[in-house]
Amino acid sequence: MDEIVKKIAGLGLPGIILVILTSAAGGVTSTPALIGVLTGLGGPFGFLGGLGLLGLLASVGDLIAGYGIEAILKAVYLERSKTESVRFLLKEIKDLPITDELKLKLKNELSPVATGTVETENVAPPKTIEIVEEE
Repeated sequence: MDEIVKKIAGLGLPGIILVILTSAAGGVTSTPALIGVLTGLGGPFGFLGGLGLLGLLASVGDLIAGYGIEAILKAVYLERSKTESVRFLLKEIKDLPITDELKLKLKNELSPVATGTVETENVAPPKTIEIVEEE
């Protein structure tokens, strides 16, 4: 078992996805089912498209690991906030399967006022102005 784990760990994210697909397809003995799942993932490109998708996931996983998931998510949501409603994005962040700490950081990045983390400076109270009508 240790050898299998080491080999899958060497594949990284695509290896994990391949294990999930294999178990979903009915185990190692169900090779035709696994090929069917990979073909389905490949869409119009079939089995080779599915394998290509696993390769693409490896590249994307390496990029995310290089910058960090927090930085990537912040950049993506800041870019989306230029064209989409911040309220909609905040609701979407609430439903993401990430830690509460990361959700809070993303919410603060998008809308510091909505989350109540904006520092307010001391402002003098408003002055009372009396209006006098001249006769």
